[in-house]
Amino acid sequence: MPKQKKIQRAAKAPTAKSMMEDILGCKWSLTVLSLIRKGVHRPGAMEHAVEGLSAKVLNERLRKLVRFGIAEKRMFAEVPPRVEYRLTDFGKKFGAVLDQIEGLEKAQT
Repeated sequence: MPKQKKIQRAAKAPTAKSMMEDILGCKWSLTVLSLIRKGVHRPGAMEHAVEGLSAKVLNERLRKLVRFGIAEKRMFAEVPPRVEYRLTDFGKKFGAVLDQIEGLEKAQT
């Protein structure tokens, strides 16, 4: 019997709704996004800035933000290696949407 090959399908781009659910559904995603928006760009600085944020969770959240196109990863060929995360143009717009949501929350009180 011949071996069957697995067919891999390209992953669909996330919808805006699923992206919002994923980002807003995790307290650390918003925290990491907030740190980047405040100018904290290096993972080590992010980890030290927030009590309880582990390196594992931080890296998962950063990878997700990069995958969604909200942040970009910049690697520098230095010794020791340096990595920084910055908001993309889309990430800046996404942050503005979060600010509007926060404004709605404040308007209710």
